Amino acid sequence: MTAYWLAQGVGVVAFLIGITTFFNRDERRFRLQLALYSAIIGAHFFLMGAWPAGMSAGLNSVRTLISMRTRRLWVMALFLLLTLVLGLAKLQHAMELLPIIGTLASTWALFRCRGLTVRCVMWCATACWVCHNFWLGSIGGTLIEGSFLVINGLNIIRFWRMKRRGIDPFRIEKRVQQETPSAR
Repeated sequence: MTAYWLAQGVGVVAFLIGITTFFNRDERRFRLQLALYSAIIGAHFFLMGAWPAGMSAGLNSVRTLISMRTRRLWVMALFLLLTLVLGLAKLQHAMELLPIIGTLASTWALFRCRGLTVRCVMWCATACWVCHNFWLGSIGGTLIEGSFLVINGLNIIRFWRMKRRGIDPFRIEKRVQQETPSAR
């Protein structure tokens, strides 16, 4: 098996893990699954030789886990700075800016937003990753991010419609937040 196909296989594993991430209405499970997916897709990008994307995905994984414990601005700023420094350090092509931009947007969303707003910002960040992954030739990465784009988009519409009917689609999320002390 060549290194290329090993890398593509890791990407497909990430695809299988990540495919149901955006169905979660429970914020904790959503973030845990997103962190696992990010770690595996990060390994895929490193194996593909896409260092800025690998670093962004690796930071995504750690950042997602930490955002479950705190939403402090200095922690968010640290992850924004790390994304810029580590991502730009190995930049070789303008298309490699897309995962950095996507990571910056999703970092902001995970630290500053809740519910439907998180998913809307994540949808925009996902669009950046889809374009990058297609350009890179990442089969698993393009499949998963393309799937995220469709699934998250459909869930955004579904959740928005629920809110219009007076139903809070993130009721579970609010109960968990009330049980956890504020980290601000």
